[in-house]
Amino acid sequence: MKTCAKYLVFSLLLVLVGAFAQDATPPAGDNPSFSQEELDQMLAPIALYPDPLLSQILMAATYPLEVVQAARWSGAHPDMKGDAAVQAVADQNWDPSIKALIAFPQVLQTLDQKIEWTERLGDAFLAQQSQVMDTVQQLRRKAQQAGNLNSNAQIAVNQADDAIEIAPSNPDEVYVPYYDPNVIYGSWWWPGYPPVFWSPWPGYGWNGGFAWGIGIGIGADFFFGSWDWRHHLVFAGGGHGGEGRRPWQHDPGHRRGVPYRSGALNQRFGRAPAASAEFRGNPGFGGRGGRLPSLSALNGRLDSHEPMQPRNAGRPSAEPRAHAFENVGRGSDARNFSARGHASSAGRQSASRPEHH
Repeated sequence: MKTCAKYLVFSLLLVLVGAFAQDATPPAGDNPSFSQEELDQMLAPIALYPDPLLSQILMAATYPLEVVQAARWSGAHPDMKGDAAVQAVADQNWDPSIKALIAFPQVLQTLDQKIEWTERLGDAFLAQQSQVMDTVQQLRRKAQQAGNLNSNAQIAVNQADDAIEIAPSNPDEVYVPYYDPNVIYGSWWWPGYPPVFWSPWPGYGWNGGFAWGIGIGIGADFFFGSWDWRHHLVFAGGGHGGEGRRPWQHDPGHRRGVPYRSGALNQRFGRAPAASAEFRGNPGFGGRGGRLPSLSALNGRLDSHEPMQPRNAGRPSAEPRAHAFENVGRGSDARNFSARGHASSAGRQSASRPEHH
């Protein structure tokens, strides 16, 4: 009897230890928050953009599949930019932030070509908005202390309370800056996390620490966002006058079935309905008994302009799912995902950076 009792107690302890271990283990795919090193690394190439444009980039990054679709539209219409391009896509079922970026084809193409970075940027903005905004301000202070962030013909740099605001010098014309993060902020402080970096866009010329292209004309009602840096808020809409602006809210319907980086974000947004009727009640992505299509299947749908149709929208999976972007940048199949549709820009050569001091 004593032997049997000891065995039962031992068995019970094993069960309890196993249960505790399961509870203590993070769910599969529940990635930790981005570190400060990672945030500095990913935000460095865009932190000095004009505030309205920066807001659109961070909003749009939360919808990576629509970024790819919009970039392909832009690549197929190389002569379209500015307000005219935005008007041309008014009927597209994309988030307004995606439509706004149609005005800036070089930005949109970069987000597409670096889609893994884009997706991480969006997930960081969703999960760590306050820290992302603080990181932008820290980077701006670094550039200012290095003597590389001042008002000029393209941007107006102002101090508001403890925040550095960057606005277009002319509200009807936006210049997209290019700069080398390894230079503009002074000596880079995270050797193990070099900043994200790409070559200057064609047609850009250097003026001090920045390179500039031509200005992009925008209309008075152009969809732009604005910031409340002190309270860590971002607003959507309002145009130049700011009327009708509202706190921005992520619309998971425009996520188009792409799961989020962490289990917490999947739980937070997993029950939202799809953005429009074309996604409701149709077989497609996710949900119970459903899988996201492979990269090659997504490529085929995008190339044929077949609409993406998530399966069982509104029903979250019981566990994090594999998704179309999880292997981007890791292998030829993944690289082909955003590489397709770039034929219109294949012949372009990036402008080489001239030496400057």
